[in-house]
Amino acid sequence: MQKQLPQQVCGIALPKAFEINDFLKKLQMKYFRAISIGAMVWGLLFISFAILGIVPLIKDSLYLQASAVGILIVPFTIFGASIFYKNGNKERGITVGVIMALTALSLDALITVPFIEIPKGGSYQSFYSFPLLWLLALINITTVYLYWKLKIKRI
Repeated sequence: MQKQLPQQVCGIALPKAFEINDFLKKLQMKYFRAISIGAMVWGLLFISFAILGIVPLIKDSLYLQASAVGILIVPFTIFGASIFYKNGNKERGITVGVIMALTALSLDALITVPFIEIPKGGSYQSFYSFPLLWLLALINITTVYLYWKLKIKRI
């Protein structure tokens, strides 16, 4: 005989086990989707930095490269946000933006710093203490938030 779970605790109705399982699956998919799209946006920015690193007038100035990427990050992030919200997802923009930014910063720690920065004489400290990196992260978060506020929250 299978033991039945209580239907209420202290007068509060409990959700059924399958509802909790469905909720967790949806939550995992939202976060996985945000992480995947964050990785895609990071990849586009990584390629942009790589291309700008060989352009004659820009290749010697990290500030010019970061400024160009600061402009490119907006359409890349809007593209990523449009994919994230495409299927009716309504997750708060600030949450999605932070997840995307943390994904990019993590990929920088795993790929950019050890394979690009350290061979050029840089370090994790020099990379993560560069102010324009944090400005790019803030632009990413703000862009996703504004996309959500203007296109999703209105609906």
